[in-house]
Amino acid sequence: MITNYSLPKLGWSAFFQQQFTLEEWQNLTALRVMAQHRSEVELIGECGRQRLELTPNMPELTVGDWLLLDSQGRFVRLLERLSLFSRKASGSKVATQLIAANVDTVFVACSLNENFNLSRIERYLVLSKQAGAEAVVVLTKADHCDDPGGFVRQVQTLDPLLMVEAVNGLDPQSVTVLEPWCRPGKTIALLGSSGVGKSTLINTLLGQTMQKTGTIREDDSKGRHTTTGRSLHFMPTGGILLDTPGMRELQLADCEAGIRETFADIDALADRCRFSDCQHLDEPGCAVRAAIRSGSLNERRLTNYLKLLREQALNRESLAEKRARDRSLGRFYRSVKNEVRQRKKRD
Repeated sequence: MITNYSLPKLGWSAFFQQQFTLEEWQNLTALRVMAQHRSEVELIGECGRQRLELTPNMPELTVGDWLLLDSQGRFVRLLERLSLFSRKASGSKVATQLIAANVDTVFVACSLNENFNLSRIERYLVLSKQAGAEAVVVLTKADHCDDPGGFVRQVQTLDPLLMVEAVNGLDPQSVTVLEPWCRPGKTIALLGSSGVGKSTLINTLLGQTMQKTGTIREDDSKGRHTTTGRSLHFMPTGGILLDTPGMRELQLADCEAGIRETFADIDALADRCRFSDCQHLDEPGCAVRAAIRSGSLNERRLTNYLKLLREQALNRESLAEKRARDRSLGRFYRSVKNEVRQRKKRD
């Protein structure tokens, strides 16, 4: 547990240092957001811990942000972020919700049971790459699986350079394989759907019970949601672990670059298609479909790629555009219904 809160131990680096002027360095204090609440944030710095009340004139803050405060503890400015995780807000609102900032590595957690899903892993990889953080896939509950290596190989087919580790989250010795990413001052985010063992893994990484754990429903291997907030925790290794709730409505917005990078193999094939606007359906000369026929590309991967592109394009639309489209679609449906009624009358 860290007791001496030096800036490097809190994740400070040259990236943030170069944003300071000499005058600011002498007169302002840098603190990091440790936890986020509705009306305030908890901060930590060389001066210790303190709270900052949120006001309307502040930019939107999230866990992991670095802030500058004056000698009176008043907010001055938010430092530019090294990385930023965000998603489309849950529900029907067209808005972006910040998840975490200044993360070095994200552990993408997926359990080795019926919850194992390559398409879901790809979705989290898109978020990680778009944010600018390294991704490591952590396959949990390896003790419940007869062949963890087989699942590791399945994940590595997504990208031969992707780091994948299978662990038993209850066994500290098993989890030591993750220590290279948990060095002092490095910030780790943990992403994954409910029931994959994130809370258990957090407790083991921290060496103490910080998060409640939920049971698994036997009929579908899905877990009960147990974590409700986002906060930073210090690991015995010196790393900083950021816990995020399971995201039941994970939707992508403005993530095209992350999709392109995650599916770089498909993008490379698309460059060889006969038509530049090929949709990879049944067009002649489609190199992507040819790869599927030859077995070098999986149909599931292409389907998910196209699905994620459509999803992020839809979520990127402004609220006004969505309303206009919905109104137009409503008028079309009404015109079709009127036409059907008129035909019935004539008949």
